Amino acid sequence: MEIDVPGREEADVFVPEGGAVDAAWGRVTHLGIGAHADDLEFMAMHGIADCRAGRGAFGGVVVTDGAGSVRADGVAESELRALRRGEQREAARLGGYAIVAQLGFSSAEAKDSPESVEAELGCILVHASPRVVYTHNPADRHDTHVAVCGAVIRALRRLPLGQRPSCLLGCEVWRDLDWLTGGDRVRLDCGGDADFAGRLAAVFRSQIDAGKRYDLAVVGRRRAQATFDEPREADAATMVTLAMDLTPLLADDSLSVSDHVLGCVDRFRDDVAGRLRRFVS
Repeated sequence: MEIDVPGREEADVFVPEGGAVDAAWGRVTHLGIGAHADDLEFMAMHGIADCRAGRGAFGGVVVTDGAGSVRADGVAESELRALRRGEQREAARLGGYAIVAQLGFSSAEAKDSPESVEAELGCILVHASPRVVYTHNPADRHDTHVAVCGAVIRALRRLPLGQRPSCLLGCEVWRDLDWLTGGDRVRLDCGGDADFAGRLAAVFRSQIDAGKRYDLAVVGRRRAQATFDEPREADAATMVTLAMDLTPLLADDSLSVSDHVLGCVDRFRDDVAGRLRRFVS
């Protein structure tokens, strides 16, 4: 079932199993908000796996139309938009999502008009009350990802304290987060079904056919994060995604995002500096 998001012609909402949109949003317990089609599948696999195991219902929001992504020779920009939209719908079907909204902003709009993105997200959050939200981390090196992260935080902060999710996670996509120290780093078990994870990533053929083997890379990174988490312990999980804990930003509106993130950077610097003093000079 496909229904337009009110107020934005370029967008649509897809409910794989059919039924009312409001009811689908109301079921969502784990919400992923990403910049591009495929970002949900790369960064929010923990939530997708949790919900496939019967521990909730996954919903997704994709902010941009993906027209600026790599594409195979001969594929026009308009064709790429349609391909990426179709791929995201197929991922929602395969992943068993309750709902996915594709807002259809260009990357330039997401970066230059963040208030419009924030307003759309605010409308969605009126209908969805997730326990946990997955989005990009604010130390990501992709500008559009960071812009979307900012819009997510602002939209969530517009909610009354009692209506905010209990957990906000900034996940790794275009920068690994193994540098985070202590409690700044959240370890997300993505489940043991590597075959399903690979099939979900492989839905995005427009990128694979253009030479971006995300289907191999994202599963490989999860396996690497699981193994390199602890040097003196056996692997506790098969696949792991790392995230930055952004929940403190929802508990204290006076805490700036910059201060929170740079605090993580400072603790990383202190960790490296301490080891250098002990073992190098």
